[in-house]
Amino acid sequence: MKVRVAWVGALLITLGACKPLDDAAVFVFGRSMRDSRSFDPYENTIAPPENSVPFASGNNTPGPGRLNTGQPEMGLMPAPFTQAELDSSVVQNLPNPVLAEQASLERGEVLFNRICAVCHGPAGVGAEANMIEYIPLLIGYNLSGPNVAGYSDGYIYGIMRVGRGLMPPYGHQISHFDRWNIVNYIRVLQRQAGNTPAGAGAE
Repeated sequence: MKVRVAWVGALLITLGACKPLDDAAVFVFGRSMRDSRSFDPYENTIAPPENSVPFASGNNTPGPGRLNTGQPEMGLMPAPFTQAELDSSVVQNLPNPVLAEQASLERGEVLFNRICAVCHGPAGVGAEANMIEYIPLLIGYNLSGPNVAGYSDGYIYGIMRVGRGLMPPYGHQISHFDRWNIVNYIRVLQRQAGNTPAGAGAE
């Protein structure tokens, strides 16, 4: 009797296993997990729905003890642009929507030290970055110097978003508003270096 029950149980398990269920899914939905298309890591197969909330800031949480749940950025971010368009008036004149208040500067400092200082140094001087000891030929641009002080806020934001020269794009790691927080903090570094920022945010 026990052997018969065991055989019946094994038969039921076999009939209810993944393959029969998967075959049923193919019949109903026309596709299965056994024959699914593979995607490249950054392949965007379907455009995000309008007003969706993207996870745009990597693992950079909005504050201590808080989870990264994405930010409602759709509709707030400037339209997509390329490196070739960095010098355009559209990017140059992007308004900085984040006031250079204490909270923004503190957030900008944290992110700058976490992401930017590796190449550009804690004071914004690339030649003082720790990585120069290991890669002496890869000197980051001097962000606190007079050249970058003359850039507009929009241009600095744009470089962070799409990259320029040896600098890769960080738009996938730094969220829209955090880019502006970093811009505000870079302005602080420029003033500390004795350079007066020009353009938007100079006041």
